[in-house]
Amino acid sequence: MTDFHILKALFDSALDAAVPDGNFSRLRPPAPKGKTIVVGAGKAAAKMAAAFEDDWPDTCHGLVVTRYGHATATRHIEVVEAAHPVPDQAGVDAATRIADLVSSATKDDLVICLISGGASALLSLPATGISLKEKQDINQALLRSGAPIDQMNTVRKSLSAIKGGRLAEMAHPARLVTYLISDVPGDAPSAIGSGPTIPETGNPEHTLAILQSLDIPVSDRVKQAILKNLAPASSIPATVHMMATPMISLEAAANKARSLGITPYILGDAIEGEAREAARVFGGIVRSILMHDQPFMSPCVLLSGGETTVTVKGNGRGGRNAEFLLSLFETIGHEPRIAAIACDTDGIDGIEDNAGAWFDGTFTALVRKRNLDAGSYLANNDAWTFFHQLDRLVHTGPTLTNVNDFRAILIK
Repeated sequence: MTDFHILKALFDSALDAAVPDGNFSRLRPPAPKGKTIVVGAGKAAAKMAAAFEDDWPDTCHGLVVTRYGHATATRHIEVVEAAHPVPDQAGVDAATRIADLVSSATKDDLVICLISGGASALLSLPATGISLKEKQDINQALLRSGAPIDQMNTVRKSLSAIKGGRLAEMAHPARLVTYLISDVPGDAPSAIGSGPTIPETGNPEHTLAILQSLDIPVSDRVKQAILKNLAPASSIPATVHMMATPMISLEAAANKARSLGITPYILGDAIEGEAREAARVFGGIVRSILMHDQPFMSPCVLLSGGETTVTVKGNGRGGRNAEFLLSLFETIGHEPRIAAIACDTDGIDGIEDNAGAWFDGTFTALVRKRNLDAGSYLANNDAWTFFHQLDRLVHTGPTLTNVNDFRAILIK
């Protein structure tokens, strides 16, 4: 196998471990006396809805919202599409309908909620006093700020009439069961999709402090709306099942590596921080392995996940995984014994059309032949263009799941 085929096989194994197919039967709740209402949001929501229908022995109906291009066929549960990562009116309309659905549930009904990464943008119902335009503007500023996911979700909950446990409050007194596919470091249920069914104690003042620290301006009217949008009581009962996580996918990739005769090391499933800085740290580890066989002996493959960020200062094209890989190439790309891949498991790196990118030991010669300056592209946040010119982008199309970043560094 070529280095690329090895790297792609590891990525594919990670993706296979993240799909919901066949997993509901082992986590199936008892059928209710009344109706089974299924709602959900996220990049995997349509796939989760189809899998639930396949495993549910009774009738059901409902609505889930997913990203444009991420729909799949279902029999009973309606699937609609909306924008991600910046919410649009279609997302607001879907969230309004979902709120109406769960609010109609009685104590004899069962509400199934399917949440995966992307739900924060897709399940968009602005809090009273906040317009969609204001929410869009703040969301765009958050995406460009380089803020970690926990800060972004704190702000999103404070801007929302449905997140932060507010959907669970609407569903009460029906029995509520939530199924999650985690895309966040640490797998905290309240962080996945900004926790629409996970009540928690919120602090509006903390939200305003975050916005101030990120230099994101908000009007006095929005500030007052945030202060009034208090979180629901944390005593609302709910059952939560975790269906897929970044670590499960990394372990699947590790098993695949072993089957190929390669020793894997999982460096973590919760890597955060600036993508380019994380790459430099990884590059230092690789250099130590090459020079000293420490902390691991070569040959081996280093696997990691999590969610890095990019503080956008240039005007180029490129998601966080492509930026990570470009920084890694600039750090250790001249080493002929190295091959690496970095991809988003939803198949979309940022807002581009690729999952990520890859390089191997032949890449340096190719870069020199084209007379490309990796540092200039990195400074302009233009990793997509860099790898596109060299035909090293990874294209999967929508994977209909999402357990966040996947990185593999092969050391021969």
